[in-house]
Amino acid sequence: MVPRACCWLSWCLLICVISAEVQEHGRTPKAQKKTAFKAASPGDVKPPGAPGGKKPKADLSQKTLQMKTPTEAAAPSLPASSILTLVLGRGRFQKVGDSLSLRAGDPLELRCRGKGVHWRVPVYLEEEGKERLRIKHFSRHSQLQLVNSTGADTGEYSCWAQHCQDGEGAEGEARQGKTFIFFADPEELFVPTEDYYKVVQLHSHQPVLLPCQVTNPLAHVTLHREFPPEEVPVDGIDISFDVKKGFTIHRPRASLAGALFCLASLGGLRQISTKYMLIYIKYPSSSPKPTIQASATSVQLGENFRVTCTALGEPDIAVDFIWEYPGQKLGRPPYVSEWASVVRQEGQVQQEAGSTLHVEEARAGDSGIYTCRATNLQGTGTATTRVRVTRSSHGSPAPS
Repeated sequence: MVPRACCWLSWCLLICVISAEVQEHGRTPKAQKKTAFKAASPGDVKPPGAPGGKKPKADLSQKTLQMKTPTEAAAPSLPASSILTLVLGRGRFQKVGDSLSLRAGDPLELRCRGKGVHWRVPVYLEEEGKERLRIKHFSRHSQLQLVNSTGADTGEYSCWAQHCQDGEGAEGEARQGKTFIFFADPEELFVPTEDYYKVVQLHSHQPVLLPCQVTNPLAHVTLHREFPPEEVPVDGIDISFDVKKGFTIHRPRASLAGALFCLASLGGLRQISTKYMLIYIKYPSSSPKPTIQASATSVQLGENFRVTCTALGEPDIAVDFIWEYPGQKLGRPPYVSEWASVVRQEGQVQQEAGSTLHVEEARAGDSGIYTCRATNLQGTGTATTRVRVTRSSHGSPAPS
């Protein structure tokens, strides 16, 4: 009995050991899998959108955009105020800034969003380049296309439109988009013009522009005098330079009169612009304020008298006088003498200009209102007086 009991007990212990080993072996793979996941390198993780990985939610919005028309799908989201864009290709657009540089010969395509679009282009293109310019209008936008561009096409391009505020393109506020486009020409640094010489009037009271525009904004531009040959200083106050416009003379003065030109340089190329013949014109600060006085307010028949009109103003300002007098109705020609002199009044040097109307052998028809009109570049001033022609010294008026 004892041997059989020991044998049975040994078999039970053996079965328990084998069962424990089997259970331990079943738990080991799970622990290994957990450790392997923690030790995985970043390179083993699949990026979003890779095969077997989940796509990000942003891709769902892209699918929604693709359901639209190709043009609308690729258009970038633009600020509400931006209606002018550059067309880069089919369905590809770029917002334009204050200026844009292209090469001469490149095609240009602009798009203006809105209804009832109106375009404005450089004057040369309107007059000479109509066969190269095409404008197409659509329900919600308009397109401008230019082919075979040249340096002369350099300038401002702008559009006005009623902005669409909803999906139906309802009319909203009028908006404007504009940009300045340079068409860089390696052989022409200045925008071509037909004028070799151009006369420019320098008015003392207002700025003046010398429009030496360049085709390449990188060109270095200076201002020069033809005789004596010298560079004119540009300090940004009296004279300034804008690459889109040219040189502006903010404070015209007589010393700038003469022939000026612009010089542009880029790389090894140097070119001069149109020559500008500057004529200085001193401009008055106001219109004349004339005064009038007759040598006598009452004269007898047959006597001579005169009426004098004077006007004070700045020196070197031309003043023209025109008379209206009763004798005109009788066909009497005017006998007029004029003068101008410099006077000092209230500590200031001024110019006194004057005109005197001479009436000889007064007639009854010379009685009446005498009017003087003094005119300068700023305007006209008027003064009047009355002269009576009498029969005798008692002052009886002569019969007409």
